[in-house]
Amino acid sequence: MTKALKLTDLSKTFPVGRSLFGKSTGSVKAVHPLSLSVEQGETLGIVGESGCGKSTLARMLVGLLPPTTGQIEIEGAALDTADPAAFGKRIQYVFQDPISSLNPRKTIRQIMEAPLKRLHQMPAEARRKRISEIFESVNLREEFLDRYPHEFSGGQAQRIGIARALAANARILILDEPVSALDVSVQAQVLNLLADLRKTFDLTYLFISHDLAVVEAVSDRIAVLYFGSVVEIGPAEEVFAAPKHPYTKLLADSAPVVGRALTPPEAEGTELPDPLNPPPGCAFSARCPRASETCRAKAPRLTPVGASSEVACFHPLSE
Repeated sequence: MTKALKLTDLSKTFPVGRSLFGKSTGSVKAVHPLSLSVEQGETLGIVGESGCGKSTLARMLVGLLPPTTGQIEIEGAALDTADPAAFGKRIQYVFQDPISSLNPRKTIRQIMEAPLKRLHQMPAEARRKRISEIFESVNLREEFLDRYPHEFSGGQAQRIGIARALAANARILILDEPVSALDVSVQAQVLNLLADLRKTFDLTYLFISHDLAVVEAVSDRIAVLYFGSVVEIGPAEEVFAAPKHPYTKLLADSAPVVGRALTPPEAEGTELPDPLNPPPGCAFSARCPRASETCRAKAPRLTPVGASSEVACFHPLSE
């Protein structure tokens, strides 16, 4: 299969603090160098606690943040961060809050026309036809085009956000918590719509969410992030059913399940390490009941475990 997306040693470091002369006095690694690939038509779920680097990674992929190191390739072509149009034609972002992601001063038609004008220089008649086709694909009526964002419900606004991403004719969509702001019944409708669109347009998704049940249901594979690094990646049906990394097990055990009493997760601590003073070895070692001196001295690398999974752990749970 064609590699829709390939990341090689991609990382992001933010400067922090300023000296008297304006120079940075420190830095925070939001995303440590990571390499992964996504097949064409695949949905890769990305999960992890708040502050683990999920959104920073997503913003780098769509060109909203320049990477500190590494390379992004889409369908074999390396993307130049100096050319935002190159990103927009190939990869688009669907935001968490559908209402605030739409310009309140513009009609839906004007919002939909923006990527067609700026990315594809499409003439007026071609724009009208393209918008009509996209609106039909997301089950919205054309009469909505002359209304403003505040006139829509959350579910309708999210459909408009998805339609705007599709209008650019991108092959890859970054879905950043796309249903977390919606009612449960509307969530199901939007998820079903995304599944249908993936088949119709042969799309590739990176699905970012804190809802493990949703990620497991919609993803082909899942990547687990902790402290800016991928600690486990594997098939969706295996990652939470038989986790290899202690952190993945912690996430799975922390998710609420109907009929199961809520109990404190089995971990020695609950806080992420200090990003200004990261630990020398495995970032999870202070919270891990299986940690050894090796874990505290050396950072593990992703290593194949089983037929199709990888885990960054010296003492994986499969042992």
